[in-house]
Amino acid sequence: MLSRVAEAIYWMNRYIERAESNARMLDVNIQVMLDFEMNGERAAHKHWNPIISTLEDHELFAKLYPEMNGDNVVDFVTFQKKNPNSIYSCIAYARENARTVREQISSEMFEILNKLYLFIRSEDARKLFRNSSYEFFNYIVEGSHLFQGTTDATMTHGEGWHFGQAGRFLERADRTSRLLDMKYHVLLPSGEQVGGNVDTVHWMGVLRSCSGLEAYRKLYVDQVAPWKVAKFLITDASFPRSINFCVRELDRAIHRISGLPIGQYQCELEQLSGRLQADLGYVSIDEIFKFGLHQYLDRIQLRLIAIAAALSDEYCDWQVPEVEAEAA
Repeated sequence: MLSRVAEAIYWMNRYIERAESNARMLDVNIQVMLDFEMNGERAAHKHWNPIISTLEDHELFAKLYPEMNGDNVVDFVTFQKKNPNSIYSCIAYARENARTVREQISSEMFEILNKLYLFIRSEDARKLFRNSSYEFFNYIVEGSHLFQGTTDATMTHGEGWHFGQAGRFLERADRTSRLLDMKYHVLLPSGEQVGGNVDTVHWMGVLRSCSGLEAYRKLYVDQVAPWKVAKFLITDASFPRSINFCVRELDRAIHRISGLPIGQYQCELEQLSGRLQADLGYVSIDEIFKFGLHQYLDRIQLRLIAIAAALSDEYCDWQVPEVEAEAA
């Protein structure tokens, strides 16, 4: 498979997964906002700043908006064309990547992405958002699910599909770690206690952002507890949005591409993914909290970035050599 094609399919899946994660995160944050009376500039900054911290886009946000409030943050993450990580930009990039490899994907896949793209750039999208942000974000999430299901059902499960799987699960692992880390940035109001009502609502919001509240309830029937939520979203082997599950699927896709059996490695990419999967499979929640939840998640994000860079070097480095470029 050409490196250009592999890179396009890989990023097409990463972008659509990122758009879905942003939609989930904003929807839950708006719902949590409605549960509490948060008035004043300081309260708004405290509630919305973790979103920008999670996305690491403070500098760009400060250039585009005069103050931190709900309207500006939601616009920045949803419709802002100058933000490369906004829902609008992610869908546009996913559609553009799909356009360049239309011969490698099914027509149904492209039609779904094209429909999402035409919707997000239309006035109907803003009208739906103004009438009901819940229905708007649900439309984005359902569009992502439709694309993923159609991909699994209509695309040959060959190299291209495995590159798509690698992109999807790498992005999902990264987003789950960032959503969990976002709770670290949310400080409890004075007078509130860890494990109190406000703290519990925040942790439930993290679970809902990952569509994990119902699955968590089936596993832990008692009250939502921070260490149980962290254990569920980091180490659970069966929940499809836990970091452990995502890294396992990422490692599987990487080995399917190379043809090497799982557990062995012949390049840096396979070594990095296999080592991270092994660490997640054996780490305990006590060890994570002893190390520091924020520090542990930060290290996970750095290791995922290293895997993404190794994958790019191994399979997606298709730039024209300088000698050939000069000769041309």
